Amino acid sequence: MSGEHQASRLSFFEAAWVVARRDFRAILFSRAFFFFLLGPLFPLVVGGLAGGIGGQVQREAIVNSIALAMADTDNEALLAARQTARETVDGLPELVVIESSVRDAPDFSPETVLRTSDYAVVVTGTPEEPELTGTQLQIDRWDGPVSLLSAMTTGATPTSYPEVTENVLATTASAAKSNRIRTAQAGQLLLFLLMMLLAGMVLSNLVEEKANKVIEVLAAAIPMDSVFFGKLFAMLGVSFVGIAVWGLFGAGIGALAGEAMPTLAEPALGWPVFILLGIAYFAMGYLILGSLFLTIGGMATTVREVQTLSMPVTMAQLLVFFLAAYSMTSPGSPLELTAAIFPLSSPFAMLARAAQSAELWPHVLALAWQALCVAIFVKAGATLFRRRVMKSGKGGRGVKGRVGSTAPADPA
Repeated sequence: MSGEHQASRLSFFEAAWVVARRDFRAILFSRAFFFFLLGPLFPLVVGGLAGGIGGQVQREAIVNSIALAMADTDNEALLAARQTARETVDGLPELVVIESSVRDAPDFSPETVLRTSDYAVVVTGTPEEPELTGTQLQIDRWDGPVSLLSAMTTGATPTSYPEVTENVLATTASAAKSNRIRTAQAGQLLLFLLMMLLAGMVLSNLVEEKANKVIEVLAAAIPMDSVFFGKLFAMLGVSFVGIAVWGLFGAGIGALAGEAMPTLAEPALGWPVFILLGIAYFAMGYLILGSLFLTIGGMATTVREVQTLSMPVTMAQLLVFFLAAYSMTSPGSPLELTAAIFPLSSPFAMLARAAQSAELWPHVLALAWQALCVAIFVKAGATLFRRRVMKSGKGGRGVKGRVGSTAPADPA
């Protein structure tokens, strides 16, 4: 029996599996995929180093020292007031007394001290009428503490403070809502970054196979719908491999960082269900966006054309991400329902709802709706590709000439 007859007996899902297995192996065992996996790790390492260095520079750049250039008794009174207040009041500056030989010199001026030292401001005058010299930013920052300490030296404020009894609550309704919103924001951002990073691989897939005529052989052997589905799920499988590698790397970094790693509040549905829904929404969002990218890649003839055609879809995805991020603060509102129904924004909006609401049934409906959208988009993309590309130009005549010839039984 000829290879064409064997291929024609493949069901829709069998044909899609053949294409998915072929593309998955070809991409996974290529050198380009190895470098693709390393690509996002370098920005993370550089970003971590830059953040650490920037934080150290910022800490070094903050000046918390104030120079005292008043009379000796006034300086001592301010130092004593600070010693009394520091046990209760946070954020008090360091007080440094300028030597009497310097401040009693005829040419002494606060401006000269600030030009030759690292003090934030210089305090002169008296506790009743303190005078601060420095930049406007530093004066605005330290006039409150200086005023408080000066008032303490004159007896205008108490010098002892009552002990405060603390009734600590684990959480409140408003605190829980704010914390879950932060969890929703983090989930949306991670989902968006992964989708935009990984969905781009779909763009050039059909362009390469159109150039080397592989797509013509596939189209002659199996339905174009199966080709599109197979390629999409192959890229989805490759994406999960990449996420697993990056996840292991992130887990290692988290283990080394320990308690220094930032933590997020537990979502309303709990972490296990939230993570499972995150995986499901990533898969659906990837398939929806990937079907659009696959159609764009099929219509293009060069990589430059792919980049030009993909720009509107990328910008649209950025806009729907902002829509979902903005609407999550008002669950159940018309805007939030619109974001949950619109296919491109639905995964983001529903993931945010999973962090804020304990209801599970809306996610079942949302996943079913997104799966239907994937089927519609893939069918429309395959039909458009078959009508506009495979039946036009040399490609169309080439496929028509191959239909009657022997096609390979297994394109893989």
